[in-house]
Amino acid sequence: MVWIPGGKFRMGSDHHYREEAPSHRVRVDGFWIDRTPVTNAQFRSFVKETGHITVAETTPDPAHYPGALPHMLYARSLVFEPPHRVHNLRDLGQWWTFMRGANWRRPYGPRGNIDVLGEHPVVHVAYSNALAYAKWAGKELPTEAEWEFAARGGLEAEEYAWGNALTPGGKHMANIWQGSFPIQNLCEGGFDRTSPVTAFPANGYGVCDMIGNVWEWTADWWSARHEADAAKPCCIPQNPRGGREAASYDPCRPAIRIPRKVLKGARISVRRTTAGAIAPRLGNLSRSIRQPVTSAFTAWCGRPSLLNHRKRRLKSRGSVE
Repeated sequence: MVWIPGGKFRMGSDHHYREEAPSHRVRVDGFWIDRTPVTNAQFRSFVKETGHITVAETTPDPAHYPGALPHMLYARSLVFEPPHRVHNLRDLGQWWTFMRGANWRRPYGPRGNIDVLGEHPVVHVAYSNALAYAKWAGKELPTEAEWEFAARGGLEAEEYAWGNALTPGGKHMANIWQGSFPIQNLCEGGFDRTSPVTAFPANGYGVCDMIGNVWEWTADWWSARHEADAAKPCCIPQNPRGGREAASYDPCRPAIRIPRKVLKGARISVRRTTAGAIAPRLGNLSRSIRQPVTSAFTAWCGRPSLLNHRKRRLKSRGSVE
C-alpha cells in the first residue's frame, strides 16, 4: 500500500462537467491506499477463500421484477461492444450490451476467461461485492475526496494527474480511448480494452492507474453538485462525505428507487452515464470525473481502503470497467 499524507486541496472542477462543480477547498487526513486497483488474481483469491458470488453471477429474484418474463431472468452484465455506426450519443444502448454469462470470470462474455488477465483490474463487480472484498482484506473503500486527493498525486490545478499535457513528449500516461468514440479505438497506448494495473507510470504519490483503464467505486453517495466553497479558511470541510442517500436517486427516473454511488477514474469527454457496468477503459480527460452509479449494476472492482486505524486509515480501490 501507499501512504497518502493528507492535506488541503481544491476538489472538483468548474471547467468540465456540471456534477464536478463547484470547485471547492477540502481537507483530508492521511491514509493508506492500495498501489493499484484490485486485480483478477487478487479477487480470485478472495472468491476461493470465501465462496463469494457476485451480483453478475446471480439469477435475478422474480419477486424483484414483477411482470418480467421468466426466460428473461438470468445472470448477466453489461459489456461494451463498439457499434458500426452511432445515431445518437445519448443512446448508450448502441454500445452497451446486456450479455448473458458476462461476469468477473468472463469479462467479455461467456466464451472468454481471465486466464491471461491476472494482473488486469477485476470487473463486473457491484458495490456490494466491492464492500465484501474490502472487508475480507481488512480495508474499506475510499471517500470521493480521498480518492481524488490520491489521484492528483500532489499536483494542484493541473489538467491531468501528471500535468497539463495529455501525452507529454508523445508518451501515453494512461489507458484511454484514442479515436472516434465509441466506434474506433486506435489503441495508440497499446491496449484495446483493459491493461495491466502497472502498465503506465505511477503518479507523484506512487499510485498506479488512477486515471483511465476502469471506473473505481468510492464510499460516497452521488449528488448532482458539490457543496459551495467555504466562506472562511476556518470552515473548510474536513474529510467530507458527499451527499445524502435520499438525494442520490435519479430524478429522471422517479419510479426506480435505487441509490447511487460515486465512481471515479476512467472517463472520456462524453456525457456521464448512470449505470456502472463494464466500460472499455475510457480515459479521463478532465481530472477525475464523478460518476453516478446504480448500486445494483455491476462494475469494475478497484482498490479497497483499510479500516480506520487511529490516524492512519487504509483504503482499498474498487473499480468498475
